[in-house]
Amino acid sequence: QIQLVESGVGSVHAGGSLRLSCVLSDPIYGDYCMAWFRQASGKEREGVANIDNLGNTAYADSVKGRFTISQNNAKNTLYLQMDSLKPEDTAMYYCAADTVFWWLLPKYRYWGQGTQVAVSS
Repeated sequence: QIQLVESGVGSVHAGGSLRLSCVLSDPIYGDYCMAWFRQASGKEREGVANIDNLGNTAYADSVKGRFTISQNNAKNTLYLQMDSLKPEDTAMYYCAADTVFWWLLPKYRYWGQGTQVAVSS
């Protein structure tokens, strides 16, 4: 059972930046897909960005050009660099991983516990 632990709880003003990290207890070998999701209060969980073992990435339209997903060389840490933050980015952010390529669908097998991001206007 792979465990994911997020870090990077933050509160910033609009226009600011935050970097989230997600550490996997064990690397996933072979083909895999990892992603960041977020869930605002009263809303459904939505995919933000994903990356696969080849480094291919995809982003939700709402964050394109502002967020960047990446992973370390050991492929056991996932990052989300968030720039030009907006109040509507306020949500609980979750990382997810699987050997199935779910892209931005919330069907991943492994999930972190979530980390809160708050953006004030």
